[in-house]
Amino acid sequence: MADMDLLRHLRFFVAVADEGHFGRAAAVLEMTQPPLSQGLRRLERHLGLELIHRTSHGALLTAAGRELLPRARLLVDDADRLRAEAERIGQRGGTVRFAATVALPDRLVAACVTALRTPGAAVATVLGSTVDVVAQVRAGVCEVAVIEHPALVDGVDAGPVLKLPRWLVVPAEHRTTTTERPTFPMLAGLQFAHPARAANPPAFDTVLDLLRERGLDVPVLAAPDDRALLAAVAAGTSFGLTTTPPIPTPGVAWLTLAPRSVALRVRVIRRKDAADRAAALDRVLYRERLR
Repeated sequence: MADMDLLRHLRFFVAVADEGHFGRAAAVLEMTQPPLSQGLRRLERHLGLELIHRTSHGALLTAAGRELLPRARLLVDDADRLRAEAERIGQRGGTVRFAATVALPDRLVAACVTALRTPGAAVATVLGSTVDVVAQVRAGVCEVAVIEHPALVDGVDAGPVLKLPRWLVVPAEHRTTTTERPTFPMLAGLQFAHPARAANPPAFDTVLDLLRERGLDVPVLAAPDDRALLAAVAAGTSFGLTTTPPIPTPGVAWLTLAPRSVALRVRVIRRKDAADRAAALDRVLYRERLR
């Protein structure tokens, strides 16, 4: 049994001993009863001792359980003190770990980092696909993140969905740049430069469905970020969507087309202990929302 599992199962033992009942102990630990019971049995097998008598009326300590309980309680209490001390040190001068989808514009990434800064604490930023970013938060590697919506967010806490402005970018010489009322079907013949489906399957499917509803069914060219997107557009073969506002770029033109439909939907996700930091990011995104 690994040391972390041993400590976790000792915590189960102490909770059952204190409550005298598996159901009440599970409620205190905010878990269900079956894994609690299984964990305690694993602890008993590991120690080679029966610690708890399971009865129809509850749980009773065995003689071995009574002898080992004070030592188990000491280990659990020491672990809690260690965790509290680590949190205190982290708050005093640690590093906030922030992640964001590559779809977020650079200016907004910078605004998020600024909002997360506190005296004496640095902000470490990771940019990646929404799938990777969710995995970072779920694993506890990052505390808080901004992701594209829709996305699979099981295992993390997620905030409200907000819309950010997004523009269509096309080759500078394309006919949509000179017509008074460009339409999506006019983009036929170009590829759609967009992150690969693996980067976030729900959002990928949603944007392709949107294009098809607008009368456009085109092949997709994998473009993981804005740099790849603008290069493909400048080559004259592709169009795409970007949250980067219109800026002079050789070979590229910006179009405002169905702005509410193509808006980038984003939300903040977080670990359970990062509510304050998530609130700071929500305020940043709220200021940038599409009106």
